[in-house]
Amino acid sequence: MNLAETGTRTATTPTQALPLAAAPGIEAWHVASPVVPMIALSFTFEGGAAQDAEGKAGTAQMMARLLDEGAGDLDSDAFQEALAARAIELSFHTGPDSIGGSLKTLTKHADEAIRLLTLALAEPRFDPAAIERVRAQMIAGLRYQQNDPGVLASRRYFREAFPGHAYGRPSAGTVETLSAITRDDLVAMHRAVIGRGGLKVAAVGAFDEAGITGMIAQAFGGLPEAGPLKPVPPTAINELGRRIVVDLDVPQSVIRFGLPGVAWRDPDFIPAYVLNHILGGGAFTSRLFQEVREKRGLAYSVGTSLTSHRAVAMTWGYTATKNERVVEALDVIGDEIHRLITDGPSDEELQKAKDYLTGSYALGFDTSTKIANQLVQIAFEGLGMDYIARRNDLVASVTQADIRRAGARTLGDGRMLVVAAGRPTGL
Repeated sequence: MNLAETGTRTATTPTQALPLAAAPGIEAWHVASPVVPMIALSFTFEGGAAQDAEGKAGTAQMMARLLDEGAGDLDSDAFQEALAARAIELSFHTGPDSIGGSLKTLTKHADEAIRLLTLALAEPRFDPAAIERVRAQMIAGLRYQQNDPGVLASRRYFREAFPGHAYGRPSAGTVETLSAITRDDLVAMHRAVIGRGGLKVAAVGAFDEAGITGMIAQAFGGLPEAGPLKPVPPTAINELGRRIVVDLDVPQSVIRFGLPGVAWRDPDFIPAYVLNHILGGGAFTSRLFQEVREKRGLAYSVGTSLTSHRAVAMTWGYTATKNERVVEALDVIGDEIHRLITDGPSDEELQKAKDYLTGSYALGFDTSTKIANQLVQIAFEGLGMDYIARRNDLVASVTQADIRRAGARTLGDGRMLVVAAGRPTGL
């Protein structure tokens, strides 16, 4: 499937999955993009913050942040200098269910970039000085956020929504849990997650298939099989219908709210995605934006999105408003949800949503990095690379019956778990 068909600025063609005989367990995709002399690499390993041990929240994130803080024979300063000398961009990130990373470099520096990536993944040093520096940075970040209403509302939401579950723990940890993490914990997390089993890789750049295959084999082929991951049991949002206040002396309350959702792999995801666009996903056209901001001036921003994790999916919403108008804003949000449950969208609303979502899809593929990230996400979700070709047809074929079915699963009876950080009046 030629990505140029979706309207990208560069003509790029994903090949078939590359069978790396020397590296079983790796699913790799290549997009040839000869227009710019660079390569963008994106990859993801199964297992993320949900693998943190009890009392050690933040381990996965700390481990990921330390991967480029010294590796092999290079200490932290030397490693960073090697990256900077050739303008190589290397970064790692942590999600609830994955640890991933990205690499971007000019083709003339590809050998050095792959060498540094290989070291970071296979031979991270976890030097004591680097551990303490990253620990201090993470703790400083937490302390800086301790009066941030958005952060406090989000943390409380997840704690209440998933009590006793891995998703209920803060992925960045707490001051107490970060202080408890040892080097052995970091080494154990690296051993469990950074391995070939279940690894997804996407490469976009001015190399042929043989060249990309060699780079992927060099960077990832020498990794061991990942260790056994802790099972993450399925869960669901608790406390639907409850409204919780995090007391904070600020004039405006920040609100987080959630309802059930459907996973990206679910057949009803596309109808739910279209419905969410109508409810709160459309930046300026959604019902919530029009009713909460445009008509009533209750908030500067309001919206919803679908969140899909391995063990739960949800519809996640946000807004912020003056303390004395929180109840009014939540009532308006609830009314719009109930209107969609009862009446559904109009035919015109549905068509406009489908037109926007199909027309804007190509914007997710307008750079090499975006293409690589999209391909890895699609692989991680197990959708198949033909999803790129099928996606717009799936959106265009959504019917009112599909919307009603998806609405019954995501909006349900309209009950939400709501957390407001501030001093809302009457909540």
